[in-house]
Amino acid sequence: MSDSVTSFIPLIVLLIVVGVDVWVYVDAKARQDGPDEVVMTFGSFSVDTPTAWLVGCLLLFVVFFPLYLVARRASR
Repeated sequence: MSDSVTSFIPLIVLLIVVGVDVWVYVDAKARQDGPDEVVMTFGSFSVDTPTAWLVGCLLLFVVFFPLYLVARRASR
């Protein structure tokens, strides 16, 4: 691969991650206050709002995105 192509890879990955983060927010917002609400609780720490899911995914994607998928599946 040429240097011009490989220089775009981090940008492409960033755009994919941000796109997935937006999907998490939209999906959590659509499920909010319903029977399929996505909530994850660890002791006294709870992630229970679309905004909390979005911020978690933005800050620590590799942790919060898989947690969102697990919590989403468990809410069914």
